[in-house]
Amino acid sequence: QVQLVESGGGLVQPGGSLRLSCAASGRIFSINAMGWYREAPGKERELVADITSGGNTRYADSVKGRFTISRDNANNTMYLQMNNLKPEDMAVYYCKAQIRHDARPYTFQYWGQGTQVTVSS
Repeated sequence: QVQLVESGGGLVQPGGSLRLSCAASGRIFSINAMGWYREAPGKERELVADITSGGNTRYADSVKGRFTISRDNANNTMYLQMNNLKPEDMAVYYCKAQIRHDARPYTFQYWGQGTQVTVSS
């Protein structure tokens, strides 16, 4: 019913930047909160940043001041601008969205397939 497609991952040197995108499509009435998570080898998936439909944001302490989350509600798209990347940021990044399919007050959680971010010299 809904697809979340991430893009923008890749290989970058320490100190470099990447911009991730997450585009939602399908049966969408509205999107509530959206978020970016990451999962490094041998570690649990963790919240990187999330954003409400009204634009309120929160960040993991490890990325504050370096990453910026934003969204384009008109196009059902979310972004993550990542600056000053560090080796410890290397992970698969996933987007998540809470989506309403119609006017009823029920939301459903969807995940994207993930995009790899590699930080290495």
